[in-house]
Amino acid sequence: MKENLFLTYFKELEDPRSPINKLHELNTILLIGVIATLCGAETWKQMEEFGKAKQKLIKTFMPLPYGVPSDDTINRVFSAIDPKKFELCFVNWASSLSESFKSEVIAIDGKTARGAKSDGMPSSVHIVSAWANDRNIVTGQVKVNDKSNEITAIPELLDLLFLEGNVVTIDAMGTQTAIAEKIISKGANYILAVKENQKNLSEEIIDEFRFGKNADFFEHVDFGHGRIETRKCSVISNFQFINNEDENGAEKWKNLKSIIKLESIREFKNSSKQTEIATRYYITSLQETPITLLSNIRAHWGVENKLHWVLDVQFKEDQSRKRNGNATQNYSTVLKIALNLLKNDKTVKQGIQGKRLKAGWDNSYLLRILNLKV
Repeated sequence: MKENLFLTYFKELEDPRSPINKLHELNTILLIGVIATLCGAETWKQMEEFGKAKQKLIKTFMPLPYGVPSDDTINRVFSAIDPKKFELCFVNWASSLSESFKSEVIAIDGKTARGAKSDGMPSSVHIVSAWANDRNIVTGQVKVNDKSNEITAIPELLDLLFLEGNVVTIDAMGTQTAIAEKIISKGANYILAVKENQKNLSEEIIDEFRFGKNADFFEHVDFGHGRIETRKCSVISNFQFINNEDENGAEKWKNLKSIIKLESIREFKNSSKQTEIATRYYITSLQETPITLLSNIRAHWGVENKLHWVLDVQFKEDQSRKRNGNATQNYSTVLKIALNLLKNDKTVKQGIQGKRLKAGWDNSYLLRILNLKV
């Protein structure tokens, strides 16, 4: 029998079922769901069929005295698991995958599970995730409460994460004084996008770059994908027009050190498409060179390109119709567990789709991904 190191981080998860007539252990259902998803299963029925096909392998590291649980059992269990406790176990497990890097960008962003809508109504399941850019893994997630928004969910997620020494990047929704203060209290730094939701701050930053004379800048030209993109990152750390005091004279934006202006010009070759011009503004507790800050800002988009896009295209999350009870939120955690396991494997130079196929075909590779040992 092999020991499963993954499940040791989920042993505190409570089984939501009554012990009466319960056949399958929670760990059995949880692991079969994760392994099946990792190898390409997308429905409860496919999880059951995968478990049956791999029953001999699964028995090498987990007893199956009553065989493989049915799709109805798998559905009921994942619909009933406490999602907050499941997410906390996930955070603890994710932190064990690899050593954290200092000054790593932790990008925080939200995504709606579009397939979870019911009766034509918009989906009420919106999940905010944290993406560790250097480690290439999801380090945590929380669901936005009904009748709320990301502003309330982000502090809850920050409380779960180990952030000391890293840089947290958030889009304009998360640009709130309380969020900036919480990031600093966790021993991290922030880069926060500024838009019209912070009207006074936005106007002050624009004025600073318009009339100030202390800007340092770095310009980078990128060629590829049929376009030429020029990015100019300007930074000011010696403010003249930024008022960072509230009515009581206290600091509004905790440890604000620099403001950033990022101008991008995207020109398309051999295309009738017009040139795209965009200007974005940020505040940060860092006092770094423009080249470093540009790199940090660009790293933020890993949460879109390496997480949300992969979940939609490779794992087809937006097509999932799982919506009974807590199923949507818990299935989102399962997807991120599978993604982290695949991303954490460095032995095969393939994309996510190739790794999923190989894991389904090659038992030795699957065991290696799961980090099983005799």
